[in-house]
Amino acid sequence: MRVFVLLFNVGTDNEGLHSIDLGGQNIVLMFEEEDDATRYALMLEAQDFPEASVEAFPQEEIEEFCRDAGFDCRLIPQNFRPANDFERLLLAPPENNRDDFDWSPEGAPAEPASPAAEEPEEMSRDELDAMRRRLEGLL
Repeated sequence: MRVFVLLFNVGTDNEGLHSIDLGGQNIVLMFEEEDDATRYALMLEAQDFPEASVEAFPQEEIEEFCRDAGFDCRLIPQNFRPANDFERLLLAPPENNRDDFDWSPEGAPAEPASPAAEEPEEMSRDELDAMRRRLEGLL
């Protein structure tokens, strides 16, 4: 199945996948519908976040990327209605942007944003290049 995710700085060395931090866990939102992803991106932008690009990927690739990076991912289905407080948090963009990012454009490990933040497993340059080629091939 194809899902939609939000990317920042598309096509640059500092490209990043949008995630939210809930209780110390980074969660990537995968939207079933492009319109829902676009609305979420616009809500982020309204809160002074950088402009996000809505991109389509196979769900399996995003799930594999998240597993490899130590992230969780959640599918936001069409006509999603939150049933509890946790689900409401998924659809409410955070009030502020993280000033320190967990990635580095040079491929060197970045300093953790906080002492409690876990460092994801590092991917080799070849693995990153292969992932980038696969993702670019989808466009």
